[in-house]
Amino acid sequence: MRIRERRLSIENEMDVTRAVLETVSFCTAAGIDRGRGQLVATAVSELARNIIKYATRGDVILRPCAGPSGNGVEIVVEDDGPGIDDVEQAMQDHFSTSGTLGLGLPGVKRMMDEFAIESQRGRGTRVTIRKWL
Repeated sequence: MRIRERRLSIENEMDVTRAVLETVSFCTAAGIDRGRGQLVATAVSELARNIIKYATRGDVILRPCAGPSGNGVEIVVEDDGPGIDDVEQAMQDHFSTSGTLGLGLPGVKRMMDEFAIESQRGRGTRVTIRKWL
């Protein structure tokens, strides 16, 4: 069975819940075991909640991917919000601009096999994560 890219709009908590459930289903269809699929879903939950908290609306894109060491899933989470002033600082444990624990982005990076973040002030943020089979 060939799985296809899915694009999910994120505007509220119900969209976050739907994105998490879709991610679990997508990972299962891609052949990722349940435990690793739950890690991906947890990462998507964190990133989608960041959309609501900081940018109001954005998208989660689920797609299959292939790399030198095999197949996996790639998730792109993007918004056109205010962007992150200092990405390097935002990637440090316990840094937060909103009074939270500040473990979200660094935690997502630790859970994934690959992690990339791009952000421009006034233009939004894009996080790309990958988990390999």
